[in-house]
Amino acid sequence: MAERVAAVARRGRVASEEAASAAQEAAEAANATAEAAQSALEAMKLAEISATKTASAAKLAALSLDADLADAVSEAALADVEEAAAQNRYRDATKRASAGREPGGGF
Repeated sequence: MAERVAAVARRGRVASEEAASAAQEAAEAANATAEAAQSALEAMKLAEISATKTASAAKLAALSLDADLADAVSEAALADVEEAAAQNRYRDATKRASAGREPGGGF
């Protein structure tokens, strides 16, 4: 009977050692998970900062493009006005030239 008690005690001790080893591994895994979570949080904060900077740069680029577009539209409108004025001057010059060739013209 003493042999059985000793065998059960040995098995109990081995099981306790295995349980302690498993608990140690679980604690190490939990610590590793906590460190990974902390790293992920820091990476997320950096990503948020980067995204904010990217959004600001994109907004500035969009505003700059809007200003460039407004300038281009203004330049096109001024060119249209100048073209119309040039056409009027051409027509007036053509009329004056034609009037000078007609009998009784102004030359």
